[in-house]
Amino acid sequence: MLDLKFIRENPDVVRKGAADKRIKIDLERLLSLDAEVRPLQGQLESLQADRNRISKQIGSAPPDQRDALKAEVAGIKSRMEALEGELTQKRSALDELLLLVPAPARADVPVGKDDTENVEVRKWGETPRFDFAPLDHATLGEKLGILDFARGVKLAGSRSYVLVGDGARLEQAVLRYTYDKLCARNYTPLSIPVLVKEEAMIGTGYFPTGREQAYYVEKDALALVGTAEVSLTSYLSGEIVEEESLPRRFMAVSSCFRREAGTYGKDTRGLYRVHQFQKIEQVIIANADTEASERLHDELVHNAEDILKDFGLPYRVVYVCTGDLGQGQVRKHDIETWMPSRNAYSETHSCSTFHDFQARRLKLRYRSKGGEAKICYTLNNTAIATPRVLIPLLENFQEKDGRVRIPERLRPYMGGKTHIG
Repeated sequence: MLDLKFIRENPDVVRKGAADKRIKIDLERLLSLDAEVRPLQGQLESLQADRNRISKQIGSAPPDQRDALKAEVAGIKSRMEALEGELTQKRSALDELLLLVPAPARADVPVGKDDTENVEVRKWGETPRFDFAPLDHATLGEKLGILDFARGVKLAGSRSYVLVGDGARLEQAVLRYTYDKLCARNYTPLSIPVLVKEEAMIGTGYFPTGREQAYYVEKDALALVGTAEVSLTSYLSGEIVEEESLPRRFMAVSSCFRREAGTYGKDTRGLYRVHQFQKIEQVIIANADTEASERLHDELVHNAEDILKDFGLPYRVVYVCTGDLGQGQVRKHDIETWMPSRNAYSETHSCSTFHDFQARRLKLRYRSKGGEAKICYTLNNTAIATPRVLIPLLENFQEKDGRVRIPERLRPYMGGKTHIG
């Protein structure tokens, strides 16, 4: 959420930021409500002062004046109640609009309409050249007996799957390797809830605008998270931490759930777009320092790159354009890994900087060395997400005899096996 004072003083910046992100907002209505709320608040405070002043006079007033003073207090109370009702209504409407306002992108973010206009920053690794007709991961996985889509659909409907035998072991190998690597880099692991209150979804920016993507348990007013980012970032919500403790680096492995609303008919085959998956997420809570935030953003990107390099997977990093940015993201880099069946680099990681957008919603603050309470900055990035990363692992390392070579770094987690099949 943006600071209301910033919106009030920089309407053109906010308006352009929303237009660049292709997000519609009613800024005029928001500013109008703000202009109405402030004088109402002033009137209410003035009436409260009058009521307190007159109430104090009643005890010392002559008996013949007390009834008149009491009547005056009662009249003020009635006016205050009416004013409070109006103020509550307008504040509620203002708060709803504030939750829809996007954060303007950083000045160097390329302006573009969608992911086709993201800008390539760098590439790593050579894409494979096969001397045989390679299979896509779905066909390959079924032939090897490590992927079972039919029974996945039987159990849970479309976009469902079951990893079998070495498929399940490969997934766990990827997660365990990544977990160990981040622990070695001093990221504090948390085991977090994946069923959370609305406040956590609102605080991290997934509600209200992303509500249609979430699985929601109405009976309990709880939502299944689409990423551990929600729980990790909300972990310290409503608290004031000491600046000396920042930055705080967290990580968690969790199940994640996404409805994939609006993607009917898109990526229906295979593991690319599924409803349930596993992910290790990295989150950093930092102080309000833009330069330090930039360095932490680069750290998060490089953590993910190093993991892909360890696996030997070719990838590229792109700087995400404004039209492909989320509501709260100030800047974002995607990492796209080469997937032969798609003949393209496809997204496997997203690294986002939010500055104070999430922390303001979450009331997540730190006490500066000077004693001032300030809003934190937040950042996050995927460390690894599976089963999506299994697509390049299976497709890039398939061999002519139908087996799949296991990357050396993962072999200790697979009981020393060199191949699947």
